[in-house]
Amino acid sequence: MLPIGKVLLASDGFSRDADDPADYVATYTPTARVLDSLTPRPRVDRVLDVGTGSGIHALLAAQHARQVIATDVNPRAIAYTELNASLNGLHNIECRQGSLFEPVEGETFDLITCNAPYVVSPERRWAYRDSEFSEDEVSQRVIAAAAGHLAEGGYAAMLVSWLALDEKAPDEHVIEWAEATGCDSWILSTLNSDPLTHAAEWNSHLVGEALGEALDEWTQYFDSLGVQLVSEGAVILHKRPSGEHTARVDELDEEDLDDAGDQILRAFEARARLAELGADRDLLAARIGMASSLRFIRELEPAGGRAVDVEGSVELTEGTKHAVDASADAQEFVASLDSRMRLDEVIDATAHRLGLSDEEARTLSEEALDVTRELLELGALRFRGD
Repeated sequence: MLPIGKVLLASDGFSRDADDPADYVATYTPTARVLDSLTPRPRVDRVLDVGTGSGIHALLAAQHARQVIATDVNPRAIAYTELNASLNGLHNIECRQGSLFEPVEGETFDLITCNAPYVVSPERRWAYRDSEFSEDEVSQRVIAAAAGHLAEGGYAAMLVSWLALDEKAPDEHVIEWAEATGCDSWILSTLNSDPLTHAAEWNSHLVGEALGEALDEWTQYFDSLGVQLVSEGAVILHKRPSGEHTARVDELDEEDLDDAGDQILRAFEARARLAELGADRDLLAARIGMASSLRFIRELEPAGGRAVDVEGSVELTEGTKHAVDASADAQEFVASLDSRMRLDEVIDATAHRLGLSDEEARTLSEEALDVTRELLELGALRFRGD
């Protein structure tokens, strides 16, 4: 039994051993924490949790949804989820046994979470890890199906894996999948591994001859596919009714990740507004303020007897903790954003306060637009009224 936030979670525990049964049900693992941290949590009507396992994501969703449907192909996972719902006094969770989205054909949801067995491997050993599909097909299917089951305005948060045949284009597969959904998407890559490293990570429960045999089997499998990189991460979808849909890709340090649900909501709201605005002049007329705690980083080097700025960045101190490159002048501009003045007025006021020349002011204006767009898309800034 493990306390997770406000809920208690029963499962088979943390053990991952060669002797674990095929229907082993994992607890709140590091990957489960990543999905929890990346899940938007507005109050909604219906939630779907695919590959529910011990039911942790269904339990968390039940606290801000009228109804939660939890699916899993593993009957022991269904039993654990029903047990955990009862232990926590949650009566709005319905469990359905079946593969992925099959138990909810024709239904739509306001929020979908999915921690399906996405690990790419030649094995079919454990229900929580290995799917019935080959290569990275299960992740492609999950992304496509989630988009089809989202209600207008809905969100989906999924853990997935994808293969790269060219290490110079590591995210080509997942970008194609995301762009085909007709949703706005945010791809967050947490791990890029060569096949041997990937095989070693997922076979760390083995030792000696058994480990060597497993590594040989796995690497031969990837060699036969021509795979150079195996990536893991999350895909967040937002379904909105109109406009051009975009896919954004960022790396994510899962060890440094905090609760980012509200940040993700702001990020997609900002992207929708940016798509509506279009031209730079429209953004310059907008009023924008801070929405997240920020830190300014500057790197200085000695030159001519004084410290000279070499480079700098604006970093989010919470949520995904992403950073955006920003000069010292651009940092001064960001620090002045309070949603009261138009963006062009903030740029002019910053240039005047810093005593910039006309050329330096033009450079600041160009950089300010780029930095503003990036911080908006990361959910670190917001439009006034949002």
